[in-house]
Order: sequence, then structure tokens, then C-alpha cells
Amino acid sequence: MSKKKLQRFAENQSFPNLFQPSPQEMYEKEFELKGRWNTDYFGNKNPIVVEFGCGKGEYTIGLAQRFPLKNFIGVDIKGARLWRGCKTAYEAGLKNAAFIRNKIEFVNSLFDELEVSEIWITFPDPQPKKQKKRLTSSRFLSHYAKLLKSEGIIHLKTDNLPLHLYTLQVIAKNKLELLFASDDLYHSNAADDILSIQTFYEKQFLAKGQKITYLKFRLNDSTNFIEPQE
Repeated sequence: MSKKKLQRFAENQSFPNLFQPSPQEMYEKEFELKGRWNTDYFGNKNPIVVEFGCGKGEYTIGLAQRFPLKNFIGVDIKGARLWRGCKTAYEAGLKNAAFIRNKIEFVNSLFDELEVSEIWITFPDPQPKKQKKRLTSSRFLSHYAKLLKSEGIIHLKTDNLPLHLYTLQVIAKNKLELLFASDDLYHSNAADDILSIQTFYEKQFLAKGQKITYLKFRLNDSTNFIEPQE
């Protein structure tokens, strides 16, 4: 492991806006802030928005800056990437932004039922050969359905057209409410101030001429979703 990574991991231990529960904690018990994010961390009753696969935290931070009356939590397993987001948010004094280093499979140990109002999934690994590992698969939607409030919204922003099309199949198969879809976001009328927030990886994709896609949809009352055939 590089010296820079080791330095970042060490600095991560000092950030008050970063939580790093161990896998053992997640297997044996639920995270201590589950169901108490508003009262015990943010100290308000504002809606909670979660970004899964937040990377360096650009979207979590960008949203937190634009919506001071909402709370934002970025989740990722990569500590060296999270270091950047935690440091930027801490130095900017963003009290409505926090980060969790953990696997997204453990979301139901991190958040209580109906604790989250909205979910962002930004440039996740498309998992071309492992359908069930895709963050918009029926498996993950079942996790999200437990923590999302009624009428909660999910956003997917990706450069991967197959993942975009696959998610459209999931939406159709489960009769979910599709609120917006674009297979070329920056050549549509939808690229507003929020959707124009760009992550480190998104900038790289755009520099290569790749199109960015976007989906916005709402779950129904189900907690068991059907996987489409590929």
C-alpha cells in the first residue's frame, strides 16, 4: 500500500464526519446511529438523502451546498476516495454532510425503516457479468425499499448505457413509476444545476466523449422485486 494511502487512512480516523463501522459490527449488530441520524448526528428533523457509491464525495458535497435544509450522507467502501470528500466537507464547514465507509449490502444495518427520503447512485460499477451486484438490481431495490420513505425517489447517473437500459427493464418489470429518463443528459433540457454536478470520474468520461445517462424513478409499496431476464 502506498505511503499516500496510509496517510489518508490515518487522517480519516480524525474526521468527525466519517463513520467506519467494521464488518464484524455490521454482522453482529446494527450501527449505533441507525434510526438516530437526525437526532444524534445532524441535530435536526431535515430529510436525509443518501448517495451510494459516492467515491470522492463530489455529489454529496454539491447537494449539501445547494440544499442546506437537507442532510446528505455518502456511502462508499474505498477509504482513500472518501478521504477527499470528508476533508473537503470538513474544511468547508458543511454540517449537513457526512460519510460512511462500508459496503452498500449493509444499508439496512446503517439506516432504519423510512429514515431516508431520497437515494442517489452516481457512476457505480456496472457489473456487466454479475447482475445481482448491480446497485439497481432487484436485490438492492429490496434493501432500498425498507429504508426509503413512501414516495421516495431514486436517481441513477451513469456513463454505462447497458446499466441504464438494464435499470429501465427493472423499472418496467416491477411497474415502478419512471419520472424521467435520458440517454444523453447533457444534450437534453434536464441538465440543470443539480444534474450538472460532475464527479471526478464523470469528467474523465466526458473528456473521452462518452454520453452521460440519467434515470429518476420511484419505488412502489413492494419490498420484493422481480429481476428481468437479460
